[in-house]
Amino acid sequence: MTFLHALVLGIVQGLTEFIPVSSTAHLFITSYLLGLPSDARTFSFNVIVQLGTVAAMLAFFWMDIWRIFKAFFLGVKHKRPFENFHARLGWLVIAATIPALVAGLLLQGFVKTMSGDPLLWAGIRLLVTALLLIFVEYFDKRNRTLESATWLDALSVGLFQVLAIFPGASRSGSTIAGGMIRGFDRPSAARFAFLMSAPILLAAGLYETVQVIIQPNTTEFLPILITGFVSSAVVGWFAIRWLMEYLRKHSLYVFAVYCLIAGFVVLLLK
Repeated sequence: MTFLHALVLGIVQGLTEFIPVSSTAHLFITSYLLGLPSDARTFSFNVIVQLGTVAAMLAFFWMDIWRIFKAFFLGVKHKRPFENFHARLGWLVIAATIPALVAGLLLQGFVKTMSGDPLLWAGIRLLVTALLLIFVEYFDKRNRTLESATWLDALSVGLFQVLAIFPGASRSGSTIAGGMIRGFDRPSAARFAFLMSAPILLAAGLYETVQVIIQPNTTEFLPILITGFVSSAVVGWFAIRWLMEYLRKHSLYVFAVYCLIAGFVVLLLK
């Protein structure tokens, strides 16, 4: 893997992590087109670039995260855990994290066996994502804001996060769909989805990073890993900003059409 490969893959990860088109599928496809082998180094790189987009999300939503963090612990300290919106949101984040955490632990072995044919699963998940986006857009009520979020909403987003543990799945597409099914407008569904997924993304990213660090010869590969991390973080921040603005006035149909076309192309490559 060269610095150019790292830059291209970092940009692809940054562009597709938050836009509902499956970043994992696009990393698989781009790696295939660049002729990169599915070895330990490529795995290590993919982990690091995904952590870069987690950093972008934390940076973009830092004010929300700080308010949630502060209100949550103040609520616990004063024995009024649901005193205000941000304190309640902190508990909803925990509730949304539990399904994906449990499913990830229970299905870890099964998911690894699915990863043996990444292009096949990338194509299938792109098609599934397209159908999911069409469904939620067609039946979308678009009349709720984040301030009305309940425990049932958090559980819904949490269950849709489970879909994202499978190869080629779109985490943003799945979780935004979970919010829209509960009647949130598009920007609120996206904001809710990203906040709900922050802990699981951060925990998974840090865990996989430790696995990368303990691999032999990681330090020799460090400059390329840093290139991928930085490029994915920078592009990812701008991608979130663009998406949040886009969803205020536009539907998800364009992403659904893209996923349909990309899914069929990937399956044809097989």
